[in-house]
Parts: sequence; C-alpha cells; structure tokens
Amino acid sequence: MSLKDIAVQFPSAAYVHIPFCRRRCFYCDFPVFVVGDSSRGENSGTIAHYVEAVCHEISISPVFSQPLETIFFGGGTPSLLSTEQLQCILTALEGRFGIVAGVEISMEMDPGTFDLAHIAGYCSAGVNRVSLGVQAFQAELLKIAGRSHSVKDIFAAIELIHQVEIPEFSLDLISGLPHQSLVQWQDSLTKAVEIAPTHISIYDLTIEPGTAFGRYYKPGDNPLPTDETTVQMYQQAQKVLTNAGYEHYEISNYAKRGHQCKHNRVYWQNRPYYAFGMGAASYVQGKRFTRPRKTKEYYEWLENGAVIDCEVTPPAEELLETLMLGLRLAEGLNLTVLVEKFGEGKVEEIQQCLQPYFAKGWVEVVGERLRLIDPNGFLFSNVVLADLFEKLGE
Repeated sequence: MSLKDIAVQFPSAAYVHIPFCRRRCFYCDFPVFVVGDSSRGENSGTIAHYVEAVCHEISISPVFSQPLETIFFGGGTPSLLSTEQLQCILTALEGRFGIVAGVEISMEMDPGTFDLAHIAGYCSAGVNRVSLGVQAFQAELLKIAGRSHSVKDIFAAIELIHQVEIPEFSLDLISGLPHQSLVQWQDSLTKAVEIAPTHISIYDLTIEPGTAFGRYYKPGDNPLPTDETTVQMYQQAQKVLTNAGYEHYEISNYAKRGHQCKHNRVYWQNRPYYAFGMGAASYVQGKRFTRPRKTKEYYEWLENGAVIDCEVTPPAEELLETLMLGLRLAEGLNLTVLVEKFGEGKVEEIQQCLQPYFAKGWVEVVGERLRLIDPNGFLFSNVVLADLFEKLGE
C-alpha cells in the first residue's frame, strides 16, 4: 500500500453536532434538544455543560496524522452558541488534531438566532462559510413547517451576513412542504437567486416516522404536493438555478463555480471523517459509529470512556455505500478507482445492472467516470440505487 493510500485513510474533516434548538421543526428527526426562545449559550447552563462535554470528547479521541482541512458545525442550531463557546471547541480541535491554514469552517445558522456581534465573533473565530436555514420565503409555509423565524428575520439575517462579508454563503430551501404550490416554489427560487448566495441547497421534504409531520401525514396524502408536483419542483429548481449560473454539482446542491462545500464532498466521496457530539456519526479507520442520540446516554457514554464499539465495514457494504454516495455527485465515480478497490468483475457487474438505465438516458459513462445524468438521473436516483442494492446484495 502506498503512502498516498495510507494518507487517504486518515480523516482530515470533523463534524461537530450542536443539538440545541428553540423549537423542533415539524419535519425534523435529528437528535436535538429544545431550549426555548430565550436560551442562548451565554445564559444556558445546559448549553455550557454540553460544550464542555464535546471538548472533553475531542480531547480523548484517537489522533491520526492529518490536520483538519474542513470543520462543520451542524445541528440543531449552532448559532445559539456564544462566540466563546465556539472558540472553545475550535481550540480543542486545533490542540488535538491541528488545523491547516485555509481550513473551511462551516456553520449552520437559523434566521433570528444571532445578531451582528454574534456573527462577527464567529467570523473572528474562523468561520468562513455560513449555511442559512431559510427553508421558505412564505410566512404561511414557515408556520406550517414549525420554523421559529419569520420572513423578516430571513432578510435581517442576510443583511448581517453581507455586513461581515462572509466568504461563503449557502442558503437552504425545502420543496414538497404541505400546501406548497408551484407558484410559491417559483417565488422562493426567484428570491434566492436575487439574494445571490455562493451556494444553494434544495431539500425535498421526507416524512420521517416519529416527527410531527409523521403523525400528521402519510406520503402521498393531501395536503402534501403530489408526486407529479414534487417532480415539477425539482425540475423547476434545476432550470432556474442552472440558468442563474449555479452548477448542479450534487443531487441537492448548487454552487457558483469554485464554491462547492468541501466538507460535504468528504461524505459523498466516502472519505473518513471525525464526528463529535450527541448523535454524531463518524467514519474512521473503516468503522462507522453513531454516538447516543439522547443527552443522558451521550454523557454516560463519555463517562465510560467514549468507546467506539463496532466492526469495520465489510467490503460488500462499503461498495454499496460508495455507489450510494458517489453517484450523488454530478461527476459520479471513477471506474479505475472502483476496479482497484473492488475488482474488475464487480465493476462489470455494476455496469450490467445499470443497463436498463443507460437505455433510459439516466446513467452514462464519460471517459473513466460513471455518473447519473442531470436532471432525470438525479431525479430518479432512488430507483437506480434501489435496483443496484437489490441486485448486488443478492
């Protein structure tokens, strides 16, 4: 095994989960802890205790040779942290693993949860990429989704982001919400393009068991948009955003040239990464491990030594994960790399399984790359992947 191959096995990315939210959105099944509208890191002992716990987890984690090139604060609502708490976590990461110059530090933020002092402090601490959870530009849809912010909060947050001149600004939208119309969706896309962030993420609503929406609705029922309408929403987004100069570089993500999210590419390329905090999932030395999803169990896990007790991912499962993640990218998968890792026979089997989708114009091979074709290949990726999983799992 070459030195290059060994280096690839070492994580250079870290995800930090900040689980606190003012309220739980009706579609959310993430591990979150609701603190209400008045709590922030500055005045919450609960948040302060959690930050101490995360810093402790970082301090006792195994260290490999690569310093961190990307750090992602997700949630939950990381913008409920105080500047000092964010800095504390970054200091812990740098002290344990090292951080390269030019590191990408991303932070999910919700409108209405930060002011100018907060975002300026985050930037001073090193944050250079903000992902703003807008979700919709219509007050009625924000209410239906259980969001805590208003439309006014959205534009106030965007103004603050512009004031601090954050280098990378991503905006998130959700399609397929209950009662959402094509006219409303077009309005949200138009406003997003006018705001001109460097990156836009479009997520199609998924009804998850155990969520409020999971209790209210069943997929396909009114008032959820029909499958035909959600397909139109996907196609509408693809057309509007690509016409506005955004590259559709991943199924749910669009970016101006040179502004893709480096951290998320680690996931899609099935590369290793650290993770810290309640419910956070890491992939280190071939092991995928998810920390306890509830605070009590997470703290107990830490007290017991933060043992990562799981097996190395078997090759057959790693292949399926590689296909599922890599085919999300517009560039797809490198066939030569697949052959080196999984064997020529397995790659021939993959291409044989995909023959019906080559014929449909959903999949293609260009040079050494196997990829889904935008938009229909992306749109029906679940069909393609389900078929691959069934045939390769036999």
